[in-house]
Amino acid sequence: MNVFNSLKNHMLIAMPSLQDLNFDHSVTLICEHNQDGAMGIVINHPLDFSTYELLEHMEIPCLEHRNINPVFAGGPVQVDRGFVIHRAEQLLWKSSISLENNIAVTTSLDILHAIGRHEVDSEAFVALGYAGWEAGQLEQEILDNVWLTVPVDPAIIFSTDIDKRWEKAVQLLGFDVNNLSNFTGHA
Repeated sequence: MNVFNSLKNHMLIAMPSLQDLNFDHSVTLICEHNQDGAMGIVINHPLDFSTYELLEHMEIPCLEHRNINPVFAGGPVQVDRGFVIHRAEQLLWKSSISLENNIAVTTSLDILHAIGRHEVDSEAFVALGYAGWEAGQLEQEILDNVWLTVPVDPAIIFSTDIDKRWEKAVQLLGFDVNNLSNFTGHA
């Protein structure tokens, strides 16, 4: 009997040898993973504009220019689609995926309007696009030493400086980031 081990509620840590610029030293929050494939959002690749600028571009009213959180490049798939990663204990939204540790991902416009009204705390951030894997693809990439996995950690997502998220995620594995090799191999 083949047992499927879902990586939902985990983070993928890109190995230094990964050559795809979309995932260079990335940390990806896995939002869905089943036998049909996986979906995740990169949480440490900021774009060069803020949430305020995004709301302004979308003509969503924003009370003041307080929200300076950057918008993230969530992955190379559907880069025109937005995702808000936030604490789940906040108000319920029209379209959300609940993850462990009070983390949620919402895709509906109602949360963007709430961000503009400052009804959502500063820990919420927007990502454009997502990472997607077909059935068996992510599992094969893990076997090929492309990714390391750790359980989701809200402190890395919401409390760690963006440029330190990859390093902190690696430290969850119990070893120094400097010990990771750029080379892969199989025993």
